[in-house]
Amino acid sequence: MNADNKNTRISEEATIDAVWAILKTINDPEIPVLSITDLGVIRNVGIQNQTDSSEPIITITITPTYSGCPAMDLISVQIKMAMIAAGFHQTKIEQALSPAWTTDWITENGKQQLKAYGIAPPVGKSFDNAYLEDLAIECPQCNSKNTTLISAFGSTACKALFKCNDCKEPFDYFKCH
Repeated sequence: MNADNKNTRISEEATIDAVWAILKTINDPEIPVLSITDLGVIRNVGIQNQTDSSEPIITITITPTYSGCPAMDLISVQIKMAMIAAGFHQTKIEQALSPAWTTDWITENGKQQLKAYGIAPPVGKSFDNAYLEDLAIECPQCNSKNTTLISAFGSTACKALFKCNDCKEPFDYFKCH
């Protein structure tokens, strides 16, 4: 590898690292305590250097949490705005529907932030066949597992509504899928 190729590779890696750092600052519009990286919707960051030595094209691939998720348009706008603010004017946002997003992609940090915010994080893995009625969901307020399903749909389609029988507080549960 010659010096120019090595410098280009280091520059690309530094640029990709910088883009990931920017993406970590963007929060999900429906759950503002959760970054889009902790949510796991960012699938890939790519860079394509231009032969005329102009600004590289940054491609960011996102996967919606479910088909038709209305937040994805806003997330795309937030990404573009953050990238422009950081000096990256050539940014493309692509959506990848396969493989489908799964709650398995939420980071451990993201799960902790959900709980601190009052939303019970997903229990188990997305391939578990447990029905909502059969789950022992821990209350994010008092940690009791003496909870009851109120509705299969909570404040958004990806959440269910539960109630704690001990502290009597209602709470959202981020459903596995």
